[in-house]
This record gives sequence, C-alpha cells and structure tokens, in this order.
Amino acid sequence: MTTKDLLKHNINQAHFIANAYLKDLSDSDLLTRPAPGANHIAWQLGHLIASERQMIEAIGCRMPELPAGFVEKHSKETAASNGPAGFATKSEYLALFARMHEATLRAIDATADADMDRPGPESMRAYAPTVGAIFAMIATHEVMHAGQFAVLRRKLGKPVVI
Repeated sequence: MTTKDLLKHNINQAHFIANAYLKDLSDSDLLTRPAPGANHIAWQLGHLIASERQMIEAIGCRMPELPAGFVEKHSKETAASNGPAGFATKSEYLALFARMHEATLRAIDATADADMDRPGPESMRAYAPTVGAIFAMIATHEVMHAGQFAVLRRKLGKPVVI
C-alpha cells in the first residue's frame, strides 16, 4: 500500500464512520446538544467542512467553494447558537461534506509523493508538520467528531451502528 493509498483509506474510513452515525438522524437531531456546553452536530459538520477546505487549500490544492457566509456561520463564535437559524439541513450538510471529501481525495492524487514531506503551513505545524500530515489530520479530525456523534446517538436512544 502506498502512502497515498493509506491516506485515502484512512480518510474514507473516517468518512464511512461519520456517515454511519449520521444516517438516521433528523435535521432536529443535528441541533441537539449531547451534553451542556457540547457542540451540536449541525455546527460540527459545518466546522468539519470549513476546516477540511481551509486545511487542503493551505497546502496549495483547490477545493470547492462554500456558500456565502458558511465559514462565519460555523465559527467558534457561533458554536453556542441553538436555533436552526444560520444552520443548514442535514441533506445540505451531507452534500457539502461529500464534495469536500471527494475534493480531498483528488488533492491527494494530485500531490506529488515527494511533496508529502514538505513542511505544512506554519500555523498548522504543531499538529501537522508536513503536507502528508495535513491529509492524515483530515481523517483524525473527522473521526474525533464522529465520536461525539456517537454520544448524541446514545442520548437519543438510537441503535448502535458500529
């Protein structure tokens, strides 16, 4: 297995886990907080989408555009917002989530093997010191949030899916 194959496998696996946890949730479920002070899934999905785009663009790869105001609606400042205003529907999030995912896989294919060892952006080096580590972080970040989705599933009485 090549480095690129491993990166794509890990990103695909993280995406599979996240989508499995989201499959039977409703729009209103996405706005439910699993615990006081925890972020609801609608905000987390927007954060994942915006973060993936930002990280991959920071290493020089082109990513799909996001709707106007999307990044601002999913910033740290909006994490405490509870109502549906400013948040998308589940189907809208999943469509954007899939578009970013596919674009990231294309970015891996477009990145030369030697470039995987280039230093990552200065602002990200503490957690992703190289270009390859940026790609690996996409999977780690997604599966970390998917773990939070699992907690909400338990709170809502949803069945175990993984």
